[in-house]
Amino acid sequence: MRKALPSKLAFGIFDHLDEDGSAIARQYADRLSLAEACDRLGFYAYHLAEHHCSPHGRGPSPNLFLSSVAQRTCQLRLGPLVMLLSLCHPLRAFEEICMLDHLSSGRAELGIGRGSLPVELGYFGIDADAVQGRYLEASEILMEAMRGGTLSYSGHHFELNDVPLTLGPHQRPHPPIWVATSRSESARWAAANGANIACVGPASIVRKITDAFRSEEGYNIDANNQASFLGLLRMIVVGQSANHAYSLAAPAYERWLKSFKFLYDLNAVPVPPNLPPTFDAAIESELCVVGTAAFVRRALLDQLEEAGANYLLCQVAFGDLPLDASLYTAMTIQSELMVG
Repeated sequence: MRKALPSKLAFGIFDHLDEDGSAIARQYADRLSLAEACDRLGFYAYHLAEHHCSPHGRGPSPNLFLSSVAQRTCQLRLGPLVMLLSLCHPLRAFEEICMLDHLSSGRAELGIGRGSLPVELGYFGIDADAVQGRYLEASEILMEAMRGGTLSYSGHHFELNDVPLTLGPHQRPHPPIWVATSRSESARWAAANGANIACVGPASIVRKITDAFRSEEGYNIDANNQASFLGLLRMIVVGQSANHAYSLAAPAYERWLKSFKFLYDLNAVPVPPNLPPTFDAAIESELCVVGTAAFVRRALLDQLEEAGANYLLCQVAFGDLPLDASLYTAMTIQSELMVG
């Protein structure tokens, strides 16, 4: 029997823009084509990760790439997931996101975070011990700047004195905020501050995070009076048959994994313990959902229900997946899940 869709379920695209083996300009063009297709298909948003000095991220300046996405789309919302506030000056971050919000006519979504690999920030002279403090101060400054007026702040890492804020966001009071988290404490903070969350991991583990989010009173409304998103990230490949899907997904995952591990291997840093070391492990851990349309539909709905999530972050482009394979998966998600 075909499983019924739950109400208030939304779908977005997540991307690392990891190296696919083609020329960078070719990959940018392909991703813009994918974004255009997802806009037509009715996906909610396109979220882009930020990485530096690594083939894991060919979009080290997400807002720059997303400004191109904004010009090629009409309804698709867009934003960094996440913008590394530990790395940039919060005043610059504020001005950039305001620009993106206006360029997209109010379609910006703002993911903020500290970064998961200190080595990346170290290349910019940011000491690992300073990362948490810089992030906390920068996030405070950013949210204060969204209120407009004149900005002053005195902290250990940042000092601002009577800064005239001549630019503000298109959306009021500010674009929707996102945090990527695997911790209950962060989820509760997000709920208390009207932010959305993005999670990755087995559905049973993610459920602990979404339960923590929902335990915070008033969790379900953000600053724009919109219901909060509790996102579940999955790498998805749909094929004409199970074997066809696996033949596409397995080498693509291995290439994605190699890019992910690049800086870890280069700097002899242990990879995260929850990183699936093989494609089979990625299937087992539910990071990858691969197969026929019927199988993928059933698996994703089951995992969303178990995780307590209401927003599916679909990573349909990764590794060396060809554009037509990503487009086919996106179209199938639309037909099987968004309107099926």
